[in-house]
Amino acid sequence: MTTSENQYEVQKTEQEWKEALTPEEFKVLRKHGTERAGTSPLDKVYDEGTYVCKACGQPLFTSDTKFNSGTGWPSFYQPLEQAIATTVDRTLFMTRTEVHCSRCGGHLGHVFSDGPKPTGQRYCMNGVSLKFVPED
Repeated sequence: MTTSENQYEVQKTEQEWKEALTPEEFKVLRKHGTERAGTSPLDKVYDEGTYVCKACGQPLFTSDTKFNSGTGWPSFYQPLEQAIATTVDRTLFMTRTEVHCSRCGGHLGHVFSDGPKPTGQRYCMNGVSLKFVPED
């Protein structure tokens, strides 16, 4: 699914986002930044639960689809249905598929086609973009 900035259900001004997020969350979620590999504690969380968007709370991935990619970022092989949107990212002298929250447009990371079965996809997400909600 590809969408434009003005089609998101949750919209805030830049100042409102700055007030709602930490500086690092704002840099990644709103300015398409990337956290340093290996810095997210969520990379090693394998408890049962759901990973939601840090900006708007929309459920994005379940622990059932998480795997250790060895990249230093939380990785999943499949998002929840209609949870994400994608755009083409041509920065860093390459073309990649950028992954956004479909509800607020927050930058989550990128998806690559070198993941495990059954999808072959690796959704390489910035942990700072996610919040883990354990199962009750």
